[in-house]
Order: sequence, then structure tokens, then C-alpha cells
Amino acid sequence: MTIAGLVLAGLAAALHVFIFYLESIAWTSPRARATFGTTEAEAAATKSLAFNQGFYNLFLALAVFIGLIVFGAGSAAVGLTLVFVGAGSMLAAALVLALSSRELLASALKQGTLPLLGVLCVILGVLI
Repeated sequence: MTIAGLVLAGLAAALHVFIFYLESIAWTSPRARATFGTTEAEAAATKSLAFNQGFYNLFLALAVFIGLIVFGAGSAAVGLTLVFVGAGSMLAAALVLALSSRELLASALKQGTLPLLGVLCVILGVLI
């Protein structure tokens, strides 16, 4: 179960790297605007906020990736802690998004499902 959790957390991290790309690099592009439902003017006005938020997503992904590497190197407790903190923070952010607006529930589900499954599997793997 632990390995399944690590794989799911790794997929969540990969998704958050893509979100980083959309928010910090491609924010004003037609693809990012379509993904986030912003107009050209809204994207231009929020570019610096999105840039910062994108790096937040990248740092969460890095915590998971470093945790995976540390786990693979044989330090299970440290690796699982990093994975849990990174994926748990992704999940918490998705919950905040879901609670902030009903219109954002679909987005919250997209960004929160993989971390949720990863965290649950890691917890079950540790307990079993």
C-alpha cells in the first residue's frame, strides 16, 4: 500500500509541476487562460500573483519528489514524512479552494484527488 501511495503522490507532484508551468510561465497564454477561465485583461492583472502561486505549487511538488528520492535511498521515515507533508499540503490547498467557492469545486477535485489517495495509501501502508 505504501508503494501505491508513493506512486499517487508522485503523480500529484507531476500535476503540480504542470500547474506551476501554467501559473508561472504560461499564465497569459490562451491555454492557461482557458484552463483557469480568465480573460486576457484578468490574466495580465493577476500575472504576479499567479507567478508566486505557481512557485508554491512547484515547492510542494519538490517536497514530494525529494521524499521519494530519500525513501528510495533507504531512509523511509524521512522520505515518507516529506511525501506526507508535500501531498498533505496539496490536499489542504485543494480543500481551501473547494471551501472558498462552489464554482471552484471541480478544480479542487482535479488538484486534490491524487494527493488524497496518496496520503490515504501512505497512511494505510504505515499502519498495516
